[in-house]
Amino acid sequence: MRSAPLNWSPRAFAHRGAQIAVDTGLVAAAYWLAFYFRFDGNVPGRYERLFAGTVLIVVAIKVATFVAMRFYTKWWRFTSLRDLQAIVLAAAVSSLLVAAILSNWRPGDLVAVPRGVLVFDLVLTLTFIGGARFAVRSVIERPPRSELVSSGREVLICGAGDAGNTLLREMKRNRELGYTPVGLIDDDPRKRRLRVQGTRVRGTRADLPRVLREVHVDEVIIAMPSAPGLVRQEIVEACRRAGVPCTTLPGLPELITGDVTVSLLREVRVEDVLGRAPVESDFARVARYLNGRAVMVTGAGGSIGRELCRQVAAIGARRLVMVDHAENNLFEIDMELRERGHAGLLVPVIADCKDVGSMERVFEAERPEIVFHAAAYKHVPMMELNPLQAVANNALGTQVLADLAERHGVDRFCLVSTDKAVEPKTVMGGSKALAERVVESHGTTSATRFAAVRFGNVLGSSGSVLPIFQQQIERGGPVTVTHADMTRFFMTIPEAVQLVIEATGIAEGGDIFVLNMGEPVRILDLARRMIELSGHEPGVDIAIEVVGIRPGEKLHEELFNVDEEVKPTRYGKIMRATRPAIDPDRLRHSMVELNRLVADGRPEPVAAALWEILRVGRVMGDGGESQGARPSTRHGELQ
Repeated sequence: MRSAPLNWSPRAFAHRGAQIAVDTGLVAAAYWLAFYFRFDGNVPGRYERLFAGTVLIVVAIKVATFVAMRFYTKWWRFTSLRDLQAIVLAAAVSSLLVAAILSNWRPGDLVAVPRGVLVFDLVLTLTFIGGARFAVRSVIERPPRSELVSSGREVLICGAGDAGNTLLREMKRNRELGYTPVGLIDDDPRKRRLRVQGTRVRGTRADLPRVLREVHVDEVIIAMPSAPGLVRQEIVEACRRAGVPCTTLPGLPELITGDVTVSLLREVRVEDVLGRAPVESDFARVARYLNGRAVMVTGAGGSIGRELCRQVAAIGARRLVMVDHAENNLFEIDMELRERGHAGLLVPVIADCKDVGSMERVFEAERPEIVFHAAAYKHVPMMELNPLQAVANNALGTQVLADLAERHGVDRFCLVSTDKAVEPKTVMGGSKALAERVVESHGTTSATRFAAVRFGNVLGSSGSVLPIFQQQIERGGPVTVTHADMTRFFMTIPEAVQLVIEATGIAEGGDIFVLNMGEPVRILDLARRMIELSGHEPGVDIAIEVVGIRPGEKLHEELFNVDEEVKPTRYGKIMRATRPAIDPDRLRHSMVELNRLVADGRPEPVAAALWEILRVGRVMGDGGESQGARPSTRHGELQ
C-alpha cells in the first residue's frame, strides 16, 4: 500500500476516521458471526450475554492493534500482497491478545469464550479486514463501462511474472497511458489459459507466431528483465516476421536502481538480444561499502564514467567528485544527476588526471575514500597515430593518481582496464597494460586496496562498434566489417559498471579482475542483427562489406595473459588473474624515465620504452620461462 502523508488536516482526519469506523463494524460483525457459526445459528442465552459483555473489549483490542501496526496511514486502493501479509499478522496478534485477556479475565459471572468462537473470529476477522481492502481496490481500479471497449494500442505482454504483472496493473489503472492489454505470453505451462488481472494467458513463447496471427496486436512488450538474449531474439524475430513492433523493459543491470514502470519501455536494442545471459548478483549488498563514502570518478563524462556516477549516486555515497577534462561531457552528467535529485552530493571538477598539481589540489580538498579511475584514451587507430598522448594519459596518468591515492590514504582504488591490455599489439593496449602493472605494483606495498577491472567491448560506449554500425545503417549502408570471422567479447555499460563496483568491493591489493563473459560474438552476426532490428534485410536493403583488418587489430581478443593464473572469486562470474608484480623500485625508475621521454616529445623513443618495460615485466614474472598453460576463455572451460 502507498503510505499517506502524515498530516492531521480535517480531510486526512476524516479519512482515517472512516477507515477506523468501517473496521470497528467489521470486527464486531466477525465476532458475532463467530458465535453464530459455532452454535449453528442457535446461540444459547448465556453466550448471547457473553457476546454483549465482551464485544467492546474485543473491538477495542483489535482496533488498537491495527492502529499500532499503522493500518490507518495507508490507502486501501493501493493494497498489495505485501499488505496482505501485514493483515494476517495483525489479525493473528490481535486474536492472540483477545484469547489471552479473556482467558484470564472476564466481566461479571460470564462463561469462558469457547475456543471454537476464537478460531472462527480469527478467520472471519482476516476475511473481512483483508477482503474489504481488496474490494475497494477492485472497485476503484475497475474501468468505467464506457472504457471497457478497447481503446489505445492493443498490446501483448511477454512474461506473466512480477514485471509483467506490474506493467499490466499500471496499464489498467491509468487508461491515459493509451495501452489496452489483449493477452499475455508465458513459458510456465501452469499459467496457460489462466487470467492475470483479467487478462488471458494465451500460450507460451512457442505459441507467439500463432497468437500474432489470431489476435490483433499493435505492439508486443517483452517484460522479462532476466531473460537471456536468445529468448529475446526469438521474440523479436517472431514479431519481425509478423510485422508487429516490439518494445522491451531494460535488463536487470539497468533496473538495478529503479522500479518497473511503463515509462521504462523502449525499443529493442542489439544488447538486448545478445546470446549471453546478464550477470546477476546481490548488487545492493555488494555495493554497501560505498554508502556514506566520498567517491571520486575520473573520466566522469565518458560512457563508463557516467554510468559509474549514476550508480554511485543511487547507492548512497556521501559525496561524488566527478573529474573530467571535457567541459561539456562533465556538464551533461552533472545536470542529469541534479535532475535526479543528487545535487547535494555532487562536486564537478574540470581537471586533467595526469596534471599532478591539479589532482593534488582535488585530493587535498575533497579527501576521496574510493577512487574509480575511468579516464583513458581508448580509440586504437587514433592512439597509434598519437602514442605520446596514449602513454601520457593511460599509463602516466594512472601513476599520478595511484601515487596520490596512496599518499592521501584512499581506502580503495580501481582502474578501469580493457581486454586490449592482454598480450597487447597496439600502443593503446600497451599503455593500458602498463597501467595494470602500476596498479599491481602499488597493491603489493600500499595500505590502499588497489585493483584493475578488465572487460571486453562495451556496447553503446562512445567509439564502440554499435554507434558506428548505427550511423552506417542510418545512411543506408554499407555496414563495414573488418573480417568475416572476427569475434569480440561484449557486455552492456550497466553490467560493466556493476563489475567495477563489485570487484572493487572484494579487492585485496593489486588484483586484476575479469568477468567471465561467455562466448565471443562474431562482429558479422552483430552487424546482421542490428540491420534486422532497424527493420531492414541484411544484404538486400543494406549491404555488408568486409574491408580488412586494421594494423594491430586482433582477429580474436583474449581476456588473460599467458603468464596469469586464473582463480575464481566468491562471485561466480568474476575471475581474479594473478601474476608476479614488477619490482616496485624498478617500475618507478622506468616510469620516471618514460615521463622524461614523453616530455621530450619524440614518439619513437616513448613507444620503444613502453614495450621494453612490458617485456622486462614479463621476463621478471616468468623467471625466464612461462608459468603454466594459457587459460581458455571459453565459457565452459573457464573455471
